Amino acid sequence: MSLARVEQTIQFYLPGGTIQRLSLFSHGLAAFPDMAGCTRTVLKVLAGCRRQLLRAGAPAYTVASQPAPRNLPVRTFAAVKSLKKGKKEETEKEVKKPKVVIDDKDRHKPYGKTAWTPVDDVYIMRYYPRTIYDAGEAIDMLKNFQMLDFTPHTQPVYTDLRLNMKLEKKKKVDPFVSTIHLPHPFKTEMNKVLVFTEDADEAKEAQENGAAFAGGVELIQPILDDEISADFYVAVPDILQKLLPLKNKLRKKFPKSKRGSVGIHIPKMLQLFKTGHEYMVESECYVRTQIATLDMPREHIFANLQTILLDVCSHRPADMGPFIERAIIASQTSEALWYKSKDLLPKPAEEKME
Repeated sequence: MSLARVEQTIQFYLPGGTIQRLSLFSHGLAAFPDMAGCTRTVLKVLAGCRRQLLRAGAPAYTVASQPAPRNLPVRTFAAVKSLKKGKKEETEKEVKKPKVVIDDKDRHKPYGKTAWTPVDDVYIMRYYPRTIYDAGEAIDMLKNFQMLDFTPHTQPVYTDLRLNMKLEKKKKVDPFVSTIHLPHPFKTEMNKVLVFTEDADEAKEAQENGAAFAGGVELIQPILDDEISADFYVAVPDILQKLLPLKNKLRKKFPKSKRGSVGIHIPKMLQLFKTGHEYMVESECYVRTQIATLDMPREHIFANLQTILLDVCSHRPADMGPFIERAIIASQTSEALWYKSKDLLPKPAEEKME
């Protein structure tokens, strides 16, 4: 290819419509002996022109036409994650199977056990269903255990109740504290009751009705210093705000209207707390309390147990079903016996009609 055919100048457009020409062979054709050198020079000139165009702010033109931009849907990471989470929940719901409840009433033996009742006196308990006794029968068994074991006949008798605290719409029964009068008290000494009141006449009336201590704010510091203590603390409503420094000290014994330890009838409160029996809900759903001593007659233990069960069930709405899920009775040295709590409670009206 002859060098005479190669163009000696190149022209390009600048912003504003001006045309500029550059010489490719400013030193003459003789300075480029071959075609390869000419090609390299042309490429260098073109690269320099492109840099000048970019510096001047002119748009860079390409040979191929650019396609028109399309509005593509954009998915954020959060949207994709939420879809995956929804799919997981659907799969989990599908995997869960309804719990099958097996009815053992018509079976010749209970499911997973050897038989309904053991044949011998000595047997492995896990092979047989737990025996649930009548309340009277359980009390008789506790007395027989004491005679066979030669344990103290004055040992205490306890009951352990597990409550169903659930209500409708995911609500629960609040843990409560209650004080009741047992028909057959088992305590030999009366409880010490302290009365908070700033009225001298009310303080005198409290002491006449058996209060161990009676007074106003002057009793706060002796209580904090452990110089004065009592089993129960009652107060009139007017002095309640002044007793706040004792809230951390007394804790559950602090006077509250729900417990009946705040009121204006001081003799009535003293009558309740001097000889009353207090129990409370522990660990959200358990009631563990003493009901009698083992040397008391069977009828007295039964009456005390029934009184406590009736008071416990009074803290739940009647239309919400049974309140006591499990009931246990035991003495201090005997084994725990499960008993039927429904037999001690009044039957619903529908069952009576039947």
